[in-house]
Parts: sequence; structure tokens; C-alpha cells
Amino acid sequence: MPINVWDYLREYDELREEILAAVDRVFRSGRLVLGQEGLKFEREMADYLGVAGGVGVNSGTDAIYIALASLGVKAGDEVITVPNTAVPTVSAIRTLGATPVFVDISDDDFLMDVAQVEAAVTPRTKAIVPVHLYGQCVDIDPLMAIAERHGLKVMEDCAQSQGALYKNHQSGSIGHASAFSFYPTKVLGAYGDGGMVLSDDEAAIRLARSLRFYGMEAQYYSERHGYNSRLDEVQAAILSLKLPRIGGWIARRREIAARYNRGLAGSGLVLPRENAHSRHSYYLYVAEHPTDRDGVLERLAKRDINCNVSYRWPIHTMRGSADLGYREGQFPVAERKAQRIFSLPMYPHLRDEEVDTVIDVLKDVI
Repeated sequence: MPINVWDYLREYDELREEILAAVDRVFRSGRLVLGQEGLKFEREMADYLGVAGGVGVNSGTDAIYIALASLGVKAGDEVITVPNTAVPTVSAIRTLGATPVFVDISDDDFLMDVAQVEAAVTPRTKAIVPVHLYGQCVDIDPLMAIAERHGLKVMEDCAQSQGALYKNHQSGSIGHASAFSFYPTKVLGAYGDGGMVLSDDEAAIRLARSLRFYGMEAQYYSERHGYNSRLDEVQAAILSLKLPRIGGWIARRREIAARYNRGLAGSGLVLPRENAHSRHSYYLYVAEHPTDRDGVLERLAKRDINCNVSYRWPIHTMRGSADLGYREGQFPVAERKAQRIFSLPMYPHLRDEEVDTVIDVLKDVI
């Protein structure tokens, strides 16, 4: 049997009866969108983070641009972020007509180099989007200090960091707002798509709630330009039954990461590092091969071990971002990492013997 970088079928076997019961409950309720299941899950997520509220939306991408809009980002503004992220981070910024402004990443943790941020601030800068990549948090305290000095908003991109901690605070609970993705592969994944805006700012939550529904509020009357972006009741019900389990699932991810660390120590690979200020949730376990990443992936695939690269091309090098005016070489750390990184199989239901197989084969092919 192949060992894939991600799989959900064992999870489904474990939760099947509960999931089918939840789906049936929604179908029998007579309400398929914007009902009690969605409201319940929004409260549960807000409680999980310890913030004032949450607004369920259609996807993680929608969560980013609706969160930014709820913080006042508009066309013509600049938003500082990083080039080594999923395309949706930048796509969401551009959806609002704002301009993404990149800073490079740190060499040792793949995360925003906070020391570069202040130099990127201009009179047009409105917000900063730290991307908590692979399951680990950006050093956000100094980022909040920069934001305060310049009157900026911080919107945390938590698509990959659900359950990660920053100085014992939940990822997504410190900035002015945060955006979560419930894409199926995520630490808390739906059986479809979904996302959520969360904030401790009640005004931002009220605005996000209006923006996700055409700018409407109490009645079918648009108060402002808005969007169509709703987390449906079936996905909300499934996510609600999964949320209490993610603590155990993250603990299992950390066990797998520790097993990889032990097994691959001294192999010549550069292994991921957990920052002192963070608890890594290991959404991904990302290693580096300094010279032959693609050859290693090819040899692993021939032995039925399928890995992934997140991400092979920094955003500023893609043709879709050519109009932003960046050139190769401007962000040397992000560009170098993109040539070297790859993700090993990582999900809570991965078995120890499968992890050991990955370790043994990987050591054999590098």
C-alpha cells in the first residue's frame, strides 16, 4: 500500500457513524445554510481561541479577504506579507484591490522575518498578514509593536496553524483578526470546504457577518458592497464534532514528528525546528535536502511513498504575480528554501510502522 502525504479514510472509518448522524440531523432540520449548526460552531471556535466571535465563510481564501475588509483594508492599500505562502494569501489581498508587499523569511523556521517588516512600511500600508506556516507561529509580539507604532492592523493567516500556540496563546488570538481554513487536509478539516473569520473586536465581527452576506444585516437590504460566502450547515456540524478531538490529534502529530526527528537525525537532511516561543502543531513536517530534493522525491515515489512540496514556487516568481514588479533574487531565503523543501507523510492516523517505513526508505534514497 502506498504511504501518502495525507489521507482521511481512517479518520472517516473512526467517525463515520457520528458524521452520518450529523448529516442526517442537518437534512432533517429544514435549514441547510445560516442555521443553528453554523451559529453553534462559530461560538465553539471563538471559545476555543478565547476571542469575542467568529463568522463562518465559504473557504480560507474568503476568510482572509473578508477579515481584511472588516479591518478596513480597501483598494489602493498595501498589505505586508511573505512570498512563501499558498497562493490564496496573496489572491485574497488582491481581491480587495490592495497590493501585497513582500518581505523575506527567516532561514531557520520558514516564517516571516519580522526584522524586515518595518522597512517595508509606507504611507499606503494598512495591514500586515503573518502566515503561521506549516503549524508554527510567527514571532507576533514584535509584529504587534510595529503595527501599534504605525497604526496598522495585523490579520493572522492561520490556515495551517490551528491548535498551535504562541507563548501559550492560541494561534489566531493575538492579532486584530485571524482567518482559518477548513480545507479537508487541515488540522481541523471539513468534508468539503470552509473557513472562518475570528476576532476579539466585536465591530469587526459584525462587519464580517454583513460582508459574507452581500452586505446585509437584519433584513434583505444591502447596507454596503458585500460577497456571497457562507459555511453550510453540514460542514459546520461535522467540524463541530471534530473540534473537541484536535487536541489529541495534534498530540499524535507531535509524536510522529518526534519519531521522524529521532529516525532522521544525522541523515544529512535539515529537519524542522520548533521555536522556543511556540508549540508546533505539525500540520506539515517539512525537511530540506540541500542539493537533490526532486531526485529524492522521485526515488521515494518509486517505492510508494508520496510526499509533497509546499511550496515549489515563491509567489513573486509566478507569472500570475508578474505585474507586481518583483524579480527573482529579491527574496533569497524564500527562493532557496523553495528549491530544497519537501513534506513527509503527516496525519494523526498514520501508523508508527508506516512512519518507520518512511524513515528507512528515505535514509536509503538520500
